[in-house]
Amino acid sequence: MPLYTHLPTSIDAVDVIIAGGGTSGCVVASRLAEADPNLSILVVESGPDNYGNPMILHPALFITHWAPGSNTMKLFKGRKSEALANREPIVPVGRGLGGGSSVNLLMYSRAQRSDLDAWKMPGWSANELLPYMRKLETFHGEGAKALHGYDGPIHVSSGTYRSLRAENAFIEAATHVGWKEFEDLGNLDSVGGVQRALRYVSPDGKRQDTAHQYLHPMLRDGGYPNLHVVVDSDVDRVVFEGQRASGITYQEANGSSRTVKAKRMVIVSCGACGTPPVLERSGVGNPKILEKVGIKSISELPGVGDSYQDHQLISAIYKSNLSRDETLDGIVNGNFDIPAMIQNNDKLLGWNCMDVTCKFRPNDDEAATLGDDFLEVWNRDYKPHPDKPLSPGLSDALDFDPGIYGDAGDIDIKVSRWGYKNQREIARRMDIYRGEVPSCHPPFSTEDDMLIDKWLRENVATTWHPLGTCKMAPREENGVVDETLSVYGVTGLKIADLSIPPSNVGAHTNNTALTIGEKAASIFIRELGLAQ
Repeated sequence: MPLYTHLPTSIDAVDVIIAGGGTSGCVVASRLAEADPNLSILVVESGPDNYGNPMILHPALFITHWAPGSNTMKLFKGRKSEALANREPIVPVGRGLGGGSSVNLLMYSRAQRSDLDAWKMPGWSANELLPYMRKLETFHGEGAKALHGYDGPIHVSSGTYRSLRAENAFIEAATHVGWKEFEDLGNLDSVGGVQRALRYVSPDGKRQDTAHQYLHPMLRDGGYPNLHVVVDSDVDRVVFEGQRASGITYQEANGSSRTVKAKRMVIVSCGACGTPPVLERSGVGNPKILEKVGIKSISELPGVGDSYQDHQLISAIYKSNLSRDETLDGIVNGNFDIPAMIQNNDKLLGWNCMDVTCKFRPNDDEAATLGDDFLEVWNRDYKPHPDKPLSPGLSDALDFDPGIYGDAGDIDIKVSRWGYKNQREIARRMDIYRGEVPSCHPPFSTEDDMLIDKWLRENVATTWHPLGTCKMAPREENGVVDETLSVYGVTGLKIADLSIPPSNVGAHTNNTALTIGEKAASIFIRELGLAQ
């Protein structure tokens, strides 16, 4: 099995290097290997191998990844913000093969049509991306057959358990106040209601991360000897020969530095927080910033690291009369015997504790009651797009979770509201350099960036799903529009991860990361002249 913690010294050059083995990176690697098993590929991942890890395989155990000391999460800390009562926001991201798909909350959620069309990128509209959304999934839910896939690597189902008493009560309450129950909120257009949630969980209750569903099968079947993966290794920078990306330098698990050449292509897929530092350490970015730390500019791209966008999480917790087996609180408070549950294949293990998903927006009359500042944003960004869920400071999606991931006595219902950032053109640098040590410090927001009410300021301290830090922009050369995810000013260097969306989406971003991986792979396969 060509998976290493220390890459053999005999491997000093490959055709394609993928810097980062996260959600999109695993998709790209496996699709390239599938297109041509003779193509030599190296994936370099900073985190651990996840193969067969029960804490990853069993959806209910996602809670364990958020515990202090977890080696499958990396926590980026933002700047102190007056909007957070001078606190520092925390941005948790997945660390290890599969990235966020290996540790996330597994909610199946697609972007809206207007979200994707707003990117204004040729080849990346909602209609053009739908085939890739279908390609990645095996869908076990309700909905129009033409909108879903039925033979892809990622299973989408209800898993093995639902807390039906709580789920039914929530939906009944929602419909009582006028919100519709949908059978498919993932059809790109529906909004204004609730749905019995589907998950990235197989019908037999296993997590559908991209490492296990795309990459590991190829690493283990012996048919892809030219697909190499090295874990526990931090990518430092891209190496250039003139203006051509010719390889990478990375730090091995033992701390030694290693350089491997790429004969045909380097693909950076380190995520919205990880890709900008790699590029800037390589000389790709804003020259004024690079000069401060003595890095020679290779390509002048001031936008690298700017335009950070995110989803903010706020939660309200309620008392309930749910029984011990109707929540996942026992995993956190120690009342569940997890080894015995695994041995007995307990049905609760195939549950992610998220049973209802919603997409809401007010009508015009309701919007008019929320103040002049809100109304200005509403009229500009939302009213023209009737499919667009509300965002700044409110909710793009509301998830109902029977379980609070902690010990709070008999209070065990959590309702989470996800608000995604205002799409105004306000640059927010990621401050990737502090002194001489490159590090990522994503911002939160200030008063000119987001409509944040007093409750939000006092309660929010966590952001999720960052994107947009290396956003795509349309470019035309010789009358042909380039959609190849190229880095301007250099050759042989591509980006494929959540750093590329020009604007945010009204959904959990795992589906967007998967779709980017599939679309990017198709582009690279074509550019490399491989058969599809």
